[in-house]
Amino acid sequence: MPTSPARLRCLVIDDNEINRLTLEHFVEMTDSLELVASLPDAVQALNLLRSGTPIDLLFLDIEMPHLSGLDLVRALPEPQPEVILVTTHADFAVAAFELAVADYMVKPVDFARFSKAVARVLAQRAAMPAPTLPEGSSATNNSELFVKVNNKLVKLDFNEVLYIEAMSTYSVFVTAKHKHIVYITLKALEERLPFSHFVRVHRSFIVNTKRIEAVEDNQLLLGDHEIPVGKSYQEEFFRKLRSL
Repeated sequence: MPTSPARLRCLVIDDNEINRLTLEHFVEMTDSLELVASLPDAVQALNLLRSGTPIDLLFLDIEMPHLSGLDLVRALPEPQPEVILVTTHADFAVAAFELAVADYMVKPVDFARFSKAVARVLAQRAAMPAPTLPEGSSATNNSELFVKVNNKLVKLDFNEVLYIEAMSTYSVFVTAKHKHIVYITLKALEERLPFSHFVRVHRSFIVNTKRIEAVEDNQLLLGDHEIPVGKSYQEEFFRKLRSL
């Protein structure tokens, strides 16, 4: 039986309380969405996003004190969430789409228009490709895969990947020098990765067993990184480790 997709974690940002309450209600009515927070200004939102709280979708007012919605979009940390702008004026449409936001809604917003905007975001995310092999290559003779990072395909040498860490609906590919944030869950990645030496050792980690330097007290040492081996994964992991 197929599993249902994870709900999008949402943040509502509007300095008008009535508008916020309306959007909160619409989010609660939508099974594919989960409200993480509702904030009255963009500065608070930026601080929350920079704290590392995983957010998939912003419902964002444009005209706010201290920091406008458009300026917030320009300052968004990686991985950038999808953005649906909500404003009283249609004059910002050109600026909004130059920033590649998912949609642009003019107040007052009804539930039908809200649902259409959410459907557009879901369709865009469903269309994002999972990691794929380069044409003509295979996992047996090639260590490279293309992964989608910030709307572009990046060729990644998996010999250089130390481990992969779950971050909400994203996965973070960690090498000695870089981190690549890819829109795919760790569960989906575990099912699709064609490399047998990448092993799930924790609900939040897949490791490259070829890069393990030492094992100490159920902690894996990979360069400067320490990765825990989850209790439910220990027996299977150590069995695989002995057979490598």
